[in-house]
Amino acid sequence: MMTATGEVSGARWEPPELPEARGDLSAHLLTALRAGRDAPPWGPQAARVDPLGEDLQLALFVLYGLQRGGWAGLPPTAEWEPLLLGLRRPLERRFLEALRGLTRGAEDVSAAFADLLVQPEGGDPTSVSGALERDGKPWQIREYAVLRAPARAFEDDGPAWALPRLPARARAGLLSVLHARAGHGQPARGHAALAEEHLRALGLDPAPGRYVDAVPAASLALANLGALFGLHGALRGALVGHAAAWGVLLPRAAGRVAAALERTDAPEEARRYLEARAEAGAAEEQVLRSEVLAQLLLVEPGLEADVVLGIEATSLLEDRLAAHALTAWGADESALRLPVAVAEN
Repeated sequence: MMTATGEVSGARWEPPELPEARGDLSAHLLTALRAGRDAPPWGPQAARVDPLGEDLQLALFVLYGLQRGGWAGLPPTAEWEPLLLGLRRPLERRFLEALRGLTRGAEDVSAAFADLLVQPEGGDPTSVSGALERDGKPWQIREYAVLRAPARAFEDDGPAWALPRLPARARAGLLSVLHARAGHGQPARGHAALAEEHLRALGLDPAPGRYVDAVPAASLALANLGALFGLHGALRGALVGHAAAWGVLLPRAAGRVAAALERTDAPEEARRYLEARAEAGAAEEQVLRSEVLAQLLLVEPGLEADVVLGIEATSLLEDRLAAHALTAWGADESALRLPVAVAEN
């Protein structure tokens, strides 16, 4: 079994502690969970809360966490507690409606991918990884790792939810990608273990859920996106689009951040995960687009609009996180809600 440090042992994985509330909705949920009692319905406040804001995204992250291994002190049965599922549904609707309203709805998958595949000459000025590669400081590189920690934990888990819902050839393609990311049967060589090594080399704690209180809503939204799509069979097309978009975006970003680490003389252990992610990128992108996405649409062409939604929603939320980080760093401020040293106490 993989431990929280990425080593292979017989140790039991321990779920993370519940985070602190960020508003009335999340306080309502967390107070009930900590007290071991049912949380009553949200009431009208669920319809008024910002769908991409701190309060809703944290509440949704906590509820999705029940499907992702649970939280310390909560029984495994909480995953399917009807009242908690009932609390999740209106938040998911708010989130999904916002995503549909903020994405442009490209005509087809090719058009949706067009923006992702174009790399401006001289680099994209709105790219966090590009900014880090050019002149990022060590503290900013470290913050970037923290900002991506919630989503990184589910880059593989989210697409795996699609497996039983895909036609045979698309399932085989996705399995080949996930098997490669898992180290071809050797967990110590897989991306998860390398990512934990990356965090430790930067002086960060790789334990699951360690930095939830430190990251902003933009980070949580990226982590929530895969769960929103992955837990609903009706959104399987959006999940495949999301996975394919990350197959384009993440390896390129990893290569730029690896270059930033090399430029700042970071230890080799800090670069291995990013270099492996970048190296695997071209092959992964090809499989995800031709063997997974295309094969799904060959069997179920009616899912194309959902695939487009998955691609565009991923790009939208990546852009929001980038804007948040670059705005803070441009003012020489932290992009985190809490200093990492505080979050680790």
